[in-house]
Amino acid sequence: MNPVKAYMHWLHTRWPAGTVEHLPVVNSDGTTNVAGLYVVGDLTGVPLLKFSADSGAKAIHSIAADRKFQGRTRDEELLDVAIIGAGVSGFSAAIEAEKRGLSYKLFEAAEPFSTIVNFPKAKPIYTYPTEMTPAGALQFHEKSSVKEGLLDDLYEQAQGIEPTRARVSHVSRKGGLFEVAVADAEPDATPIQAHRVIVAIGRSGNFRKIGVPGEEKDKVYNRLHDPKDYCGQDILVVGGGDSAIETAIALASCGSNVTLSYRKAEFSRPKPENVEKLNALAQNPTESVDVETVAGDRVTTPSGDYLHPNHAGKLTLMMSSHVKEIRDKQVVVTDGSGGDQTIPNDAVFSMIGREPPLDFFRRSGVKVSGDRGVQWWVTLALMLALCIWIYHWKADYNIPFGLKDTFNRYLGLSVDGVRDLTTDPSSLLGTLALSASGRSFYYTLAYAAIVTIFGIKRIRRRKTPYIKVQTLTLMTIQVVPLFILPEIVLPWLGHNGWFNSGPGQWFANTFFPEVTYGHGREYWRAYGFILAWPLMAWNWFTDAPLWGWLILGFLQTFVAIPAMIYFWGKGAYCGWICSCGALAETLGDTHRHKMPHGPIWNRVNMIGQVFLLFAVVVMILRIAGWVLPAGNFAENGFRYLAKGDGLPLLNYAYLVDLMWAGILGVALYFHYSGRVWCRFACPLAALMHIYARFSRFGIIAEKKKCISCNVCTSVCHQGIDIMNFANKGLPMQDPQCVRCSACVQSCPTGVLSFGQVDHEGAVISRDPAWLGASPVRMAELTVHGRPL
Repeated sequence: MNPVKAYMHWLHTRWPAGTVEHLPVVNSDGTTNVAGLYVVGDLTGVPLLKFSADSGAKAIHSIAADRKFQGRTRDEELLDVAIIGAGVSGFSAAIEAEKRGLSYKLFEAAEPFSTIVNFPKAKPIYTYPTEMTPAGALQFHEKSSVKEGLLDDLYEQAQGIEPTRARVSHVSRKGGLFEVAVADAEPDATPIQAHRVIVAIGRSGNFRKIGVPGEEKDKVYNRLHDPKDYCGQDILVVGGGDSAIETAIALASCGSNVTLSYRKAEFSRPKPENVEKLNALAQNPTESVDVETVAGDRVTTPSGDYLHPNHAGKLTLMMSSHVKEIRDKQVVVTDGSGGDQTIPNDAVFSMIGREPPLDFFRRSGVKVSGDRGVQWWVTLALMLALCIWIYHWKADYNIPFGLKDTFNRYLGLSVDGVRDLTTDPSSLLGTLALSASGRSFYYTLAYAAIVTIFGIKRIRRRKTPYIKVQTLTLMTIQVVPLFILPEIVLPWLGHNGWFNSGPGQWFANTFFPEVTYGHGREYWRAYGFILAWPLMAWNWFTDAPLWGWLILGFLQTFVAIPAMIYFWGKGAYCGWICSCGALAETLGDTHRHKMPHGPIWNRVNMIGQVFLLFAVVVMILRIAGWVLPAGNFAENGFRYLAKGDGLPLLNYAYLVDLMWAGILGVALYFHYSGRVWCRFACPLAALMHIYARFSRFGIIAEKKKCISCNVCTSVCHQGIDIMNFANKGLPMQDPQCVRCSACVQSCPTGVLSFGQVDHEGAVISRDPAWLGASPVRMAELTVHGRPL
């Protein structure tokens, strides 16, 4: 194998790289960007019955408490609330509206509770979280543990609520009211108007298309109703999820000749038990395989009822393949080697998932995650322009093509006059005034203020002990050693003679060389007490060796950080100490879901390895330049690559420090999440990725509790496909993890927890209970009095 590809595989591309489903952008209380329109149920991101019922009831509570709604105009022809979708969340909202005396209509295009109705016979129902009691009157009892009992229970509780059979295409806001557009309505029909709208239509939108000729033929299906209808036939199943695997097993067990085509080389999404059964049947057609309890929702008849007496079926797996054409009696499939195979075929089951009903939301003006309209591009351009100005304005080193003078002349903001406020630098005010005459002071002050303000908001938003301790730690480090120490304390001590003799002088000479400007010493180097090489490279990239920083930096980068990572993962530094992480976890907290996911982005992670190599080359040149006589090639090479003397743009100072760490790293916060720099380009993070490959840290998963909702993956601002580990019960050890705890906290069933694992994945220990990061697990601990 190519050594570069082998290294990429070892470090990054070996890890799962699933994508995140696009959904309407919904706030925690169900509100959207369209005032008065609420989204409840599965489309809030958590496909759990209790959460669906809870969100529906709470939407009505929120509407009833709204003062604008309380002052509404009342009219017999005007609905208080239009509820679209008669599933669990829709009925929960309708029951609450009925109790409060609100006028409403419940619209349903199919039948009440249609998703549950289409579950397989006797499907077990798991009502997580076990200790949760949903808001409202709609509740779940013991008899709700299987499909039939659940439906009986729901029908009983929904008595008196009569849905209106209609398919709503969209809603529009007109004159302060909502108009409900019913598809196929008579042209002269009276418009249905409402003060508020609750959308509870779930995620079961249109089936995804394979996108090949012949897909429109009648023999192509999206659901398996009865396997015995296909006994002895040649069947193609397309897909790699639970529904596809269960369909293939059911058909092969019944006696069909089944070919399963999947576009990837191995299965990553389905339950491991299903994969084991599939492989067993593929190896031995006479294997007795039972899928009576299916995980997917599109195999409506279990195979156990219709096993062929002789097991005459056959199951063929075609991995890394894709369908090219569907014909009347054949299908053409391109195999993993790129060759086309023509296979006899009587029916095709396309089990590649469904698109959520996003067109409904787009027509209704609701924002959809991942959509990039004019506003998205305009705001991105404005953020880039703002950051270009900020970072060029504060930059102390040479900027190519005379840009520094241009920025100072036309866009610069002079702060030199601040030092004239006082002539006594030994006073606290004088020290502060002298610091404030430098531009970086204001950047650092703003940075610390933003981390503090948004850190407090984060603590209030995410109420777990882990978040509280982590965020307070990040705030303290940012304010004290990264602002007060270099900008106020050290300069004030210097102006008061603390560094003129004795140990103080040795300390200052070791770490803060004397200069003829500012405070007289380079106190800004104190950032290096927290920011290790090569993130803080300029304490090493110096004209003469600064032995204090070289020794301290070596101990930080090559001793302390590897030790931390071995026990607690890369996030022990990235998520708890680093200033870049501090801004990402506070200002970027509400934007973490915007990080791109997928295989391509896993490869983009290698930019950091390139920048790490860049830093190593520059460091080698710097050391060689110190050792060799003055004017040597290494000295000149260092000046070219590090500072850009004669090499504009493509130097470390401009390309890495200013462009990536500054401009792109911050400008993309609100469009690609706050971890763009940390994930893709930071050279220190790139080095820590290597260390993390030998770490005992892992996010431990309890497979039996995982419902494959993908919430954990969607909130990961490092782009990790966490669900791919969780639904298999494997510890997540992707080196990208920064221990932010978003996945642990957001998991609705308490699957995840931080801990340490051995090289075989066995759990060594878990984080202590006092540092709990999962509200669900904390609730279970409180109720049951047992350790997490």
